[in-house]
Amino acid sequence: MKTLEELKDFYQTELIKNLQSLDIKRRQVMRNMLISVGVIVVLGLVAFGAITAQGGPPQILFFFLIGGGILAAGVFYLSSKGYKAEFKQQIIRKIITFLEPELTYQPNGIIDKQMFKISGLFNHHIDRYRGEDKVAGTVGKTEIAFSEVHAEYKTTSGTGKNRHTEWHTIFKGLFFIADFHKHFNSQTVVLPDTAEKLFGGFGQILQSWNVAHADLVKLEDPEFEREFAVYGSDQIEARYILSPALMRRILDFKKKTGAKLYLSFTGSKVYVALPLTRNLFEPKYFASITDFSHLTEYYHDLSLAVGIVDDLNLNTRIWTKE
Repeated sequence: MKTLEELKDFYQTELIKNLQSLDIKRRQVMRNMLISVGVIVVLGLVAFGAITAQGGPPQILFFFLIGGGILAAGVFYLSSKGYKAEFKQQIIRKIITFLEPELTYQPNGIIDKQMFKISGLFNHHIDRYRGEDKVAGTVGKTEIAFSEVHAEYKTTSGTGKNRHTEWHTIFKGLFFIADFHKHFNSQTVVLPDTAEKLFGGFGQILQSWNVAHADLVKLEDPEFEREFAVYGSDQIEARYILSPALMRRILDFKKKTGAKLYLSFTGSKVYVALPLTRNLFEPKYFASITDFSHLTEYYHDLSLAVGIVDDLNLNTRIWTKE
């Protein structure tokens, strides 16, 4: 991947004019939002005053605030939609193509739901599956694809008019797929290990009770076992895949990201799920977008995903694919 300095040169020669044009639209979006909030506040206060003057309950202000907030959010969403789409087409697409010419970018694309399920990382049934910012292509010799994914399931309680639906997140973050250049006859799943951290040796017993996955695999690396629980339908192949070198690379990658890390080796691919608390490749709204410092965030977002290829040494063909 090209360097941050090379991106800065590209910004100065190719991107700055687009950014200046889009910044005008960004300011218009913010003006529209402020005007709509001002109108909503004035109308709400007038209506509140009229209702309370006729003996209405003062608590009605609470409902005005809630309704006004929802209306303001709707106005912001509608007015910002075009700006966001243009930003991703004109800026993010160009940045990704410049940094990694063999990659393509689909702002509204998403990793296929079936591929998410095939990974075996999250076995809960999915009621809602969303995402965006799909990137696919090759990095060196390795085919990759990744996108943001938000998978959820729902629960309901009560009946009739008291029926209540609640949504629960299964996974929200970066979901990455790469060719491992080796066909696996079994599935090996690497999950964050919370049981052993909390309960020590007893945690290993709890891990073995995990009926959602295959058998617990015991490895020879104590540090790796403290951080991860490994499940596999073939103990020998799981240990073959998770060589000492690969376990060290996975540990280093976890330390670099500072986040929980999920991996699986299925078919001939490696699947990596990295939970994130923010969205990738999003435009700024509350500050000028013409400053290069904002582009460094997009550089690091792409570097995080593309860097998995190097972090796991995927371009080194250790095995011959069957």
